[in-house]
Amino acid sequence: MAIETLTFGCRLNAYEGAVMKAEAEKAGLDNAIIINTCAVTAEAVKQARQAVRKARRDNPETRIIVTGCAAQTEARSFGDMEEVDLIIGNADKLKSESYTPMVLGTPLNDKVQVNDIMSVRETAGHLIEGMDGRTRAFVQVQNGCDHRCTFCIIPFGRGPSRSVPMGLVVEQIKALVANGHQEVVLTGVDITSYGPDLPGQPTLGLLTQSILKHVPDLQRLRISSIDSIEADPALYEAVDDRRFMPHLHLSLQSGDDMILKRMKRRHLRDDALSVVEKLRSIRPDMVFGADIIAGFPTETDRMFENSLRFIREANLTYIHAFPYSPRPGTPAARMPQVSKAVARRRAAQLRAAGDKQFRALCDSRIGQTESVLMERNGLGRTEHFIPVRVAGTKAGDLLCVRISGLSDDGLAGDPLQAAA
Repeated sequence: MAIETLTFGCRLNAYEGAVMKAEAEKAGLDNAIIINTCAVTAEAVKQARQAVRKARRDNPETRIIVTGCAAQTEARSFGDMEEVDLIIGNADKLKSESYTPMVLGTPLNDKVQVNDIMSVRETAGHLIEGMDGRTRAFVQVQNGCDHRCTFCIIPFGRGPSRSVPMGLVVEQIKALVANGHQEVVLTGVDITSYGPDLPGQPTLGLLTQSILKHVPDLQRLRISSIDSIEADPALYEAVDDRRFMPHLHLSLQSGDDMILKRMKRRHLRDDALSVVEKLRSIRPDMVFGADIIAGFPTETDRMFENSLRFIREANLTYIHAFPYSPRPGTPAARMPQVSKAVARRRAAQLRAAGDKQFRALCDSRIGQTESVLMERNGLGRTEHFIPVRVAGTKAGDLLCVRISGLSDDGLAGDPLQAAA
């Protein structure tokens, strides 16, 4: 058996899963399953434990390695699982030497190999040949977080904020484009905090402008998620470049001011609305998604309605809504809790509101001509990240597509020619 990776959680985890596999193969590891965990909710940790047990049942002779945020924050509890052979912390999971003991059969004093993530001060740039069938590639430009939102355990899984130097990012993207990738997604834990730890203190906007300037053959550039309050002037300028895709995902979390304060977020609802309005004034076709937590402690029906109303006011079309899940050790876990049933119901309402907005966006594109980057199995994405079904295409095609109607995924269309 070769190396198999199971990844939970964010896009950064997906990127890192590919890097880990490459580094483990470089070390000579085989017959192993690497489980890259997420700690953002208690449910995510539960799913990781279930995956470990299933992996052992299905592969009794395979070595099982657990890493990721849950392995970092709950290292000993994963180490106590008899199914697990090795626990590697977030600081070391992208290093080939971390897998060497498994290759050589070197006895370990402790199978839990997890160091103090808070002492880490650098993030290396890791280049992989690419992801998503040689069409879209993710490039990690930042890791860690210096903020302390009351609901979040991730800073203790990822460590302090640290950035990849601009020159290294640009060189990675040049290599990816030379390897056939048409689209790159910049990703990180708190990507809008990029740069203060680097010489000259560059910003995410300056990094974005540098990429667009120095990699002219890159067709599409996306940013995974932004904290709107940290958007810098150079980022607003970069949005006007047509290769910057008109789709941004906001780390919103709530549309109610009191809940935002109790979350210890650094923005209020009007701050987020003004960012949306400013970006649309620069790029009128910009569409937005958002993360929203339902049922945060002390959230009343009125507070929840403010989040629902924000979806309409900001015309959000991609909603990632999930019920609040208390994380031990966080301040929010000690606040008066909303019942799980109420939180689940509110999350479902948020998703339904987002679905309605998304359907309206899809309806508005029927009859239009869209630039679509094909991924796999006849499915591609428009510049606004809408899925499109286009028959008779192959991964990597960048096409002008006439939108003919709706599909189960989003849209359906017919190719006209390669996109300019």
